[in-house]
Amino acid sequence: MDDKQNARTLGKRKIVESLDREFARLHARSCRMTENTPDEILYSVNTPPGRRSLPSVGESLLRCAAAIEQTLGGITSNLWDDPFEWTLPEYLSTPAKVIEHLAEVESTRKRAFSSFDEDSCLLKQVATPSG
Repeated sequence: MDDKQNARTLGKRKIVESLDREFARLHARSCRMTENTPDEILYSVNTPPGRRSLPSVGESLLRCAAAIEQTLGGITSNLWDDPFEWTLPEYLSTPAKVIEHLAEVESTRKRAFSSFDEDSCLLKQVATPSG
């Protein structure tokens, strides 16, 4: 970033930078959790009889990443596609593949937050998909 941009945005991106840091932390935690989850339990669900089924570790990570990708993709490029189809466990069947996908979502996050010049950008109206 050049000095002119730094001077222009100094102090005007506190909220943007705070949100950016939190999303970066979420990404780092998701990657750590994925790396520490053995292949055989990534998508396994162990529900005791009579209890409500909870999503697997892998499914929870992918749902979180999908929400980030869809929201930031929509805000920055008005692309509101649901990433469901390309984030199925059949395609992202190992922790390594999930990490690869998380890296793509992280790229989307970085691109989005670098486009916000100042906090007031967060107040803009965004056209959402109809229906």
